[in-house]
Amino acid sequence: MSVSDTPVLETARVRLRQFEASDVEAFARICADPETMRYIGDGHVFDLVETWRAVALLLGHWELRGYGTWAVEERATGALVGRIGLHNPEGWPGLEVGWLLDRSRWGRGYATEGAAAAVDYAWRELGADRLISLIQPANARSIRVAERLGERHDGDVVLNGQLARVYAVDRPAAPDHGV
Repeated sequence: MSVSDTPVLETARVRLRQFEASDVEAFARICADPETMRYIGDGHVFDLVETWRAVALLLGHWELRGYGTWAVEERATGALVGRIGLHNPEGWPGLEVGWLLDRSRWGRGYATEGAAAAVDYAWRELGADRLISLIQPANARSIRVAERLGERHDGDVVLNGQLARVYAVDRPAAPDHGV
């Protein structure tokens, strides 16, 4: 699947859609907040140039893998409020479902709602058998989101010099209807 074929996922309150050039400034404002970026990689904030590169990486992931991370749009306002999606670059420990939201939208359930749509997409469209989320141990908010998605702590990894907890969930078993 190419970037131009990216599906749009809609939930009650958020729309997951492809990133567009017009999103870079709004996403840069999100990525410039130290508290929002605290548990992302080494915690440094992104300027406009770094954000542009990050969006280019997200778009390239769609081209190379056929799936990736969506821009998160708040349906009520049309505002870009973050990113949610599926990530598995070369050398990654597995197919990851991840999220990053504007701090002004924390605590509203958007991460869980959008990530659940991404998880469902991974099961239905990609045929994934297992999903992970890589979360720094002190990131209690993201751990709660992972647990709401059915993920459980399944070990630790060091990735790019940072300790991350691996939260994982296996594909639900198909219902046995008997024959």
